[in-house]
Amino acid sequence: MERNLTFIALFAALIAALGLLPKFTLMSGIPITAQTLGIMLCGTILGAKRGALAVVLFLVLVAVGLPLLAGGRGGLGVFTTPWAGFLFGWPVAAYATGLVVEKWRAGDLGLIAGVASVIGGIGVLYAIAIPYYMVGADKGLVEATITMLPFVPGDLIKCVLAGVVTKAIWKARPEAVLSRG
Repeated sequence: MERNLTFIALFAALIAALGLLPKFTLMSGIPITAQTLGIMLCGTILGAKRGALAVVLFLVLVAVGLPLLAGGRGGLGVFTTPWAGFLFGWPVAAYATGLVVEKWRAGDLGLIAGVASVIGGIGVLYAIAIPYYMVGADKGLVEATITMLPFVPGDLIKCVLAGVVTKAIWKARPEAVLSRG
């Protein structure tokens, strides 16, 4: 139990640390950050439940006002913007990513983690973020989807990085990859 809590807190801190990297904001107002890589790693390394809990812990800290999002943002106001669907989708994305890694046991872990990140960190996340953006920004499905398209290449790079990092940690310290425990 104590080990699980430590990993959950560590990965919440990782998501926060990735927010220190400079963000790039598109014309739509939606920022591109490295924090989605942290969401993917929560799933690939911690697994479904612990990964989702790490993200929930991070979001609770943001909600109470800590400036942990990219650009030093925090507080309840960030959950009211049209792009807040990404924030609400993060725990679900981490859970889905972790579930894929936990269930897909045969094969190269780097490839599995990369594909799991595409499924959870892009597919599931966008399935939540796009409808939320449609409502929050009063846009149709086509316009909202087009607004999100510029994020996909960067997210695919993050998926590859999640696969590489997960495999490297697995090789160095297999016991630290809880999704495989």
